[in-house]
Amino acid sequence: MLDIGKTATWLLRRLNPETAHELAIHSIAHGLAGRGKPDHSALRTEALGLSFPNPIGLAAGFDKNARAVRGLARLGFGFVETGTVTPRPQPGNPRPRLFRLVDDHAIINRMGFNSCGIDRFCQNLTPLFRPDGNGTVKAAGVPLGINLGINKTGADPLVDYPALVGRTKSYADYITINLSSPNTPGLRDLQATDMLARLLDAIQTAHPDRPPLLVKLAPDLEDDAYGPILQTALDGGADGLILTNTTLARPARLTDPHREEAGGLSGAPLAERARHVLQLVSDLNNGRLCLVSSGGIETGKDILERLKMGADLVQVYTAFIYEGPAVLTRLKQELLHEMSRSGIRTLASLRR
Repeated sequence: MLDIGKTATWLLRRLNPETAHELAIHSIAHGLAGRGKPDHSALRTEALGLSFPNPIGLAAGFDKNARAVRGLARLGFGFVETGTVTPRPQPGNPRPRLFRLVDDHAIINRMGFNSCGIDRFCQNLTPLFRPDGNGTVKAAGVPLGINLGINKTGADPLVDYPALVGRTKSYADYITINLSSPNTPGLRDLQATDMLARLLDAIQTAHPDRPPLLVKLAPDLEDDAYGPILQTALDGGADGLILTNTTLARPARLTDPHREEAGGLSGAPLAERARHVLQLVSDLNNGRLCLVSSGGIETGKDILERLKMGADLVQVYTAFIYEGPAVLTRLKQELLHEMSRSGIRTLASLRR
């Protein structure tokens, strides 16, 4: 019997990466990518004051303009993070700007925050909400994260980020401020503790009633930079960290012809550094902030390893690009198998 999902993924991988991405978004938005099975109760996870049916989220960058949230939730993600969205529409960097490193199971992108802008973004989210007697009910089905960024030109971070929080806080279950994309000039400078402190203070002052706030960090910082950033995030009222964004590093073992392309590298080659940064931050965190691990997650064993290391949740991106929706079924089956082997009855028991 023909597996439509696998066949579609096979076909998409033979198209130009951006063309394939657009077709995937369109298909998922229109419910053409299928529906995942209900999650095993053992996978239920609590974090950020929210309940997740499983700990596997979709990282920002796939559904930049919030066009396919409902369809993505139906595939079986435990949560979906949309964006990055910028205050004003912008086209991003010139094409080509997205490259599959098939031999390395990796991706390089230099998209540059291509975005429909916050006005259109919020319009796209509106159909996910319907009124009831007590206000509104979100119909996405799983927790929704919104990832915020700044425009390439004319940006004022201390104004733009609080304004974006204000525009999106009624839609989001949590909000991420992206300070770590390598493709927007000067953005990573905002990770410096003095600037981060000012930024978090500006957001907290303007929006003390906001949803949980996370900060997304780069993997390319010096090891000793993460401790002060963690403390600054705690002092500034942040609720969590996403570890990590894509890397500018190029591991020597890369073999694909696209390996020298400029941009951020994601996928399997990032796994070692992502684990290292997670362990580093987790050892300092002591459970105070929610930690979301991303980077090179390809198996259920990877997921359980990150959770044991101190992550509360994980995010995938590259594995989803390469395998399509089937990756979620596989990851959950493998995760349940690894939990059984380790004598772990529920993921909730890891945090008791």
